[in-house]
Amino acid sequence: MTTDLRIAVLGVGMMGADHVARITERTKGATVTVLNDYLPEKAEELAATIPGCRAINDPLDAIADPEVDAVILATPGPTHEKQLLACLEAGKPVMCEKPLTTDVTTSLEIVKREAEVGRKLIQVGFMRRFDHEYEQLKGLIDDGTFGQPLLAHFVHRNPAVPPSFDSSMIVKDSLVHEVDATRYFFDEEITSVQIIAPGANPNAPEGLKDPQIAIFTTESGRHVDIECFVTTGVAYEVRTELVGELGSAFIGLDQGLIRKQRNPVQSDTGDGRKIAGISTGDITPSFVERFGVAYDVEIQRWVNAVRRGDNVDGPGAWDGYAAAAVCAAGVKALETGEPQTVEMVSRASIPGA
Repeated sequence: MTTDLRIAVLGVGMMGADHVARITERTKGATVTVLNDYLPEKAEELAATIPGCRAINDPLDAIADPEVDAVILATPGPTHEKQLLACLEAGKPVMCEKPLTTDVTTSLEIVKREAEVGRKLIQVGFMRRFDHEYEQLKGLIDDGTFGQPLLAHFVHRNPAVPPSFDSSMIVKDSLVHEVDATRYFFDEEITSVQIIAPGANPNAPEGLKDPQIAIFTTESGRHVDIECFVTTGVAYEVRTELVGELGSAFIGLDQGLIRKQRNPVQSDTGDGRKIAGISTGDITPSFVERFGVAYDVEIQRWVNAVRRGDNVDGPGAWDGYAAAAVCAAGVKALETGEPQTVEMVSRASIPGA
């Protein structure tokens, strides 16, 4: 492709509008030509600020438009199945923000349909794979620096969530990122999930089981544990520690200056030993700031891949299906209080998946 990739962005809420700005201001080789939103006036208002862009009220018409080469889906999850099928029918590459679809059955159907088309057209927006620290840690795992990777510890904290956020959404909307990170780092599927719900944060909305502790077991028996806490009232904190037979590594402390100092009142025990002081620092306020560069890299690499004819440079439909299957088991584990087996078909059973 020698001309700019012409992109339709469906859904211009916070994430979709952010992608529009990203493509318009920072992405090379792409332009936004069509916008769509369930609030037509919102799409029209944004389209008016972009030269050569127009709003189309029907999302399927936006996908089929002849001036659209590729699609970004930033629409609500329940709409994804129909819109993804339309993209596959039109043969148009699509970057789909998570989830692939809202349930395991329809996610699997998308995987099968793409396999029938015979082209990898779907990329799923698990942006952490494009973060430089995640990529660096993945490289160290793959080159054997740590020997055999043994286990991982994750922390995922949000300052707050909308009032409509329920306990299962902690699994489906937040923990899903650690699901994909686990599969990314270890290159294997998650086979079982346990969710532990400690005493709830008093500041959490009534009925919200927060925080939650998740425990994953992978195919080879590796252990992964995650603290997922979405109402801290503090900031956005995402950290990962990997432990292997030859060492360990920690990522997620790149949010600014970390300062340590002696406590001026209790700095000395009297026998020469010092008491550790306080630790302070600037913490990222939200995921937009923490992973902003990762989103830039993700979209640029996707655009480059589509223009080359590769269509996908990152997690695909299968990864979206696998995440849906693990999260379904996680929700069941939360409801029952018991570990749950992840129910998935074999990838080999779907030629081309």
